[in-house]
Amino acid sequence: MVQVKLDKKKLEHYKKLLLKLKEKFSHDINNMSKNSGGQDSDIEENAGHVQHMADVATDMYDREFNLGLASNEREVLHKIEVALKKIADKSYGLCEDCKKSIAAARLNAIPYVETCLKCQEKLESQK
Repeated sequence: MVQVKLDKKKLEHYKKLLLKLKEKFSHDINNMSKNSGGQDSDIEENAGHVQHMADVATDMYDREFNLGLASNEREVLHKIEVALKKIADKSYGLCEDCKKSIAAARLNAIPYVETCLKCQEKLESQK
């Protein structure tokens, strides 16, 4: 595959996609933080009542699950930021490993992707 730089119109298209995703992930992370941050108020609310162990375990599981999701989404948010910087410096769309162009279909599906399909398959087979 030949290294092809994306034109301004395509870069602007991907920038819009990335900004839309950034907004969505930021919103989701904020909502998860608000929902899992109520631990102290839950304890105060139930101060006079004994909670069943299963309820406590379920609440703890839900909080941990939300924190895990938020962590994953923060990771994607970081990748989005990196992709936006690459658009600014005109290196967007190039594979981190082989430096060849990433297929447009792959960029449309995952606009913050860092590797071409061939290199990604190599990385996954090494795990």
